[in-house]
Amino acid sequence: MCKKDITEKNLEAWNDVFADIVNVLLFKGEKLVKETDLEADTKASMLKADGKIHEQERDVSKFWKNGEIRISILGFENQTAQDYNMPLRIISYDGASYKQELLDKKLKQKYPVATLVLYFGTKTKWTAPKKLHDCFKIPDKLKPFVSDYKINVFNIAWLSDKTISMFKSDFKFVAKYFQTKRKNQKYKPTKEEIKHVDSLLKMFSALTGDNKFEKLYNEGNYKYVKGGVTMCEIVQSFIDEGIEQGKAQGIAQGKAEEKAQLIRRMLDENFATPQQIAGLLKISVREVKKIASKIPAEA
Repeated sequence: MCKKDITEKNLEAWNDVFADIVNVLLFKGEKLVKETDLEADTKASMLKADGKIHEQERDVSKFWKNGEIRISILGFENQTAQDYNMPLRIISYDGASYKQELLDKKLKQKYPVATLVLYFGTKTKWTAPKKLHDCFKIPDKLKPFVSDYKINVFNIAWLSDKTISMFKSDFKFVAKYFQTKRKNQKYKPTKEEIKHVDSLLKMFSALTGDNKFEKLYNEGNYKYVKGGVTMCEIVQSFIDEGIEQGKAQGIAQGKAEEKAQLIRRMLDENFATPQQIAGLLKISVREVKKIASKIPAEA
């Protein structure tokens, strides 16, 4: 699980990708966040529970330096499965960030905290709680006194074509892939160049559970390719690999068909009995009849 988390957040850790996701999902494509205005957050925060100190960590977290007016912190949580305790997790992360602000004596100005949950599920949209109140059974008379806390969930596979077209970073390949998977359509790659090939393929491997993406990068020497790599080339590599596997399977299948045709002919021409063929091929009589049944008897 730890390795999966590391590879998931690898792509989004790039400032151009991080800024792109925030600008599209929060600001409808308006380029308010510049990659040069982002710096890495320490991400880790401390939580005291059961008399012990526990470390918490967001998937990705950045400081947004908007001039000298304010500093914001934005964190991502990547989800491939729905988490019914997500509001509790987010409030603990955000609360720990505010706690750090209170303890930072050098901090001249307090800053707000915003956390985004990127959900990559393709079967249904996020149906788990989006508010803290939904995580509990709260008596109606008590509810006004229990502070609520909402989380910001974005269903990546349900983004529209218009929204996906706003992405300018490598995240557009991720969004389009999951949208296509959700629609159960054939993925149509483009000739747009990928900037962070290694990070993108590792993220695909982590989110899909299919290591062929990472294997492709390791065996394809893409880091030595001049002029950039496109999704067309990535998909073509998968096709080429499939053809090679198909050839190998075809040869094996061809041999099996030849064996079946030979057995069928020997039986039809009365060259040998099933028992004799079984003895010759060192298989059971039942297997001989099963193989022969795959080929129609000659009229």
